[in-house]
Amino acid sequence: MVKKTYTASDIEILKGIEPVQKRPGMYTDTSTPNHLLQEVIDNCVDESIAGFCNNIDITVNKDGSFTVKDDGRGMPVDIHPEYKKSGVEVIMTNLHSGAKFSNKNYKYSGGLHGVGVSVVSALSETLTVNVERADDPDVYEIVFKNGLISKKLTKVSKTQKKSHGTTITFKPNSTYFDSDAIDMNRLHKLLEAKSILKPGLKIKIFDLKYRKEEKVYCHSGSLDTYLKNSLKDIDLLPKQPILVELDTDQFELTSTLCWHQDSNETIQDSYVNLIPTSDGGTHVNSLKSAVTDSIREFMTSHKLTPKNTKIIPDDIWKNTSYLLSIKISDPQFIGQTKNKLQSTSIGSKLTTQLKDRLELWLNNHSEISEEICSIAISNAQMRSSIAPKKTKATTKSIILPSRLSDCSSKDASANELFLVEGDSAGGSAKQARDRNFQAILPLRGKILNTWEVSSTKILESKEVQDISTSIGVKPGESDLSKLRYEKICILADADSDGLHIATLLIALFVKHFPDLVLNEHIYVSLPPLYRLDFKNSVLYAISDEHMTEVLKQNKIKSSDPKLSITRFKGLGEMNPSQLRDTTLNPSSRKLLLLSLENKAKDMKLLNMMLSKKTSIDRKLWLEKKGNLVQAN
Repeated sequence: MVKKTYTASDIEILKGIEPVQKRPGMYTDTSTPNHLLQEVIDNCVDESIAGFCNNIDITVNKDGSFTVKDDGRGMPVDIHPEYKKSGVEVIMTNLHSGAKFSNKNYKYSGGLHGVGVSVVSALSETLTVNVERADDPDVYEIVFKNGLISKKLTKVSKTQKKSHGTTITFKPNSTYFDSDAIDMNRLHKLLEAKSILKPGLKIKIFDLKYRKEEKVYCHSGSLDTYLKNSLKDIDLLPKQPILVELDTDQFELTSTLCWHQDSNETIQDSYVNLIPTSDGGTHVNSLKSAVTDSIREFMTSHKLTPKNTKIIPDDIWKNTSYLLSIKISDPQFIGQTKNKLQSTSIGSKLTTQLKDRLELWLNNHSEISEEICSIAISNAQMRSSIAPKKTKATTKSIILPSRLSDCSSKDASANELFLVEGDSAGGSAKQARDRNFQAILPLRGKILNTWEVSSTKILESKEVQDISTSIGVKPGESDLSKLRYEKICILADADSDGLHIATLLIALFVKHFPDLVLNEHIYVSLPPLYRLDFKNSVLYAISDEHMTEVLKQNKIKSSDPKLSITRFKGLGEMNPSQLRDTTLNPSSRKLLLLSLENKAKDMKLLNMMLSKKTSIDRKLWLEKKGNLVQAN
């Protein structure tokens, strides 16, 4: 029964590894123990990246436990100066501990969250650590049960000559997982990838439970050769995949890619510090942008694009295979499972450098490049034959909404419509726009959540009706011949209310105007959240992270008394010239194209977020990934 009183004594503080045991889904993948094993392996790989480990041995034991052994430096066994405990105990019992938060011990690592191996301890029935160090003649052992020490760190034997490294044996607690059976195919794919991405690293796996076999992974060849061999029965363009290598003060990157006619056989894998990023992220987006832009520009400069044919990213990427590996000193992931990279600070630099390299390759191999372009053109023409195309100038005499401030141009292929939050921002936007090709439609507050409303029913909403009439396309209609604008831009405040409005508009277009999304007509404007005045210069930032990046790029210290920071409460606070420079001017604004990279997966996520029938799923998602939410 819920207590009627609520006082300070009712507040619980979860300490040590208690948060992990209380909400394991916030820290790891709870479908199988695979991710626990991966965390331990990743620590060994980090030692290898740092140059201290050449061999990793993994054993899948008969009793369901796992043993992972490396020949790295060995976890520290000396006493921590602050906690007065051995280094290995601190690492295994404190969530945010480790030597990877600075670059002193690891320039690149996948364990920057500082919770990985302690999560393994928290979610295991038993976990034993054995340590051998080159500077110590003894072998040390410490044992944990359900995350708590059951045997303190003790010396158990003498080390063999030149023996060093860490051995961890753990048995996952089945109560925390949907299934206690490990996915061996997934594990083998992971180990193969790590050996490919770290040439010379030798990984052995001894399977004593499932397949009763031993396998060794060790590669010395280049990434492009591996991709070629993986697609050995397919005709590739080029025959030896393109190889791009970048080495900067922020990152090291190796990527290889090629094209082929059979789009069903594509390989598209990405990694950050040798950790697979199945959901992509900043590095994959940069590669896709660079490839798309460089191929489009090559087609334009060589006059390869047929008349009335528009090439969209999917036309280029449908038949592309690639491997992408990047090493970053401070990667920011979405969630502890690290499936998606969110290090936006490297995005623009990465895109620019990749594009420069790809443009050089395309122009130096013009014959092959033209063949690659022909694949994209063929895909575009096939797509166009299925979905009717719009004509170039389609504005007709129709009764437009009174709130719409239309543009003067009748060339639909050049025109833009901005859907603006509120009359205040709409007034500033009308003054800031270029009246020749930019139209403004102010919206009254938050529109209807249309995710589960029929395409005919949504027209009962005045806001949706105005949007539909303005753009010239009816809900659920695939015919874009009457589309009045090339770009339809969602322009809302950068605060939580604005993001909510933008989300509802995204839902409207994805659900009821899918062909607008498919054909790259929907964009999200990224207005600034901050104005930075420094001496005689004015800078803008769209987020806290972006502000840090802007200050760093311009070598400005946040503590500098000459720096003045203004936080915009909304678009209405900006004067027309500010709004023009930051949000409307094509040469200086930031626009984000709305696209579905993985349609089935993206639609499933949107349905979970927006459907009234999935409230339980939303609650579970918030419990599992609520730590990802950024609150204003």
